[in-house]
Amino acid sequence: MLALAERAGRLGAPMGYRFNKHYTVEEARALLPQVRTWLERLQQLREEVERAERKLASLTGAGQDVGGELVHRWVRGLVAAHETFREFRQREIQIKDLDRGLVDFPSLRDGREVFLCWEQGEPDIEFWHDLDAGYAGREPLE
Repeated sequence: MLALAERAGRLGAPMGYRFNKHYTVEEARALLPQVRTWLERLQQLREEVERAERKLASLTGAGQDVGGELVHRWVRGLVAAHETFREFRQREIQIKDLDRGLVDFPSLRDGREVFLCWEQGEPDIEFWHDLDAGYAGREPLE
């Protein structure tokens, strides 16, 4: 499912930037309540889809037709996850690790593109890192 989140297009980004949208710290902080909700929803949906997949795998065999409520629940879970991933993609917010709830917001710092970095459980956005530095390269905002 994470691959769905990483399909955000980069075409048309201004002035050679990789992203069209660059968040200020205030804008990213304002989105945190919604981001928390979306992450919790994705984590819940992933559990539901995986549970349904395990059940389906145990029921499928040569010549067996599996359908009904279980398949509908599985499909609904996939659709709901896709719709929630779209919320992130449309805003160019990057999910780096769904298990940890690690999220990056594209931003500009001293004229260069960076990520504002937030992890589920942290009370606020307090770190940034270069686009290619990752979690290990996190620096305090101030």
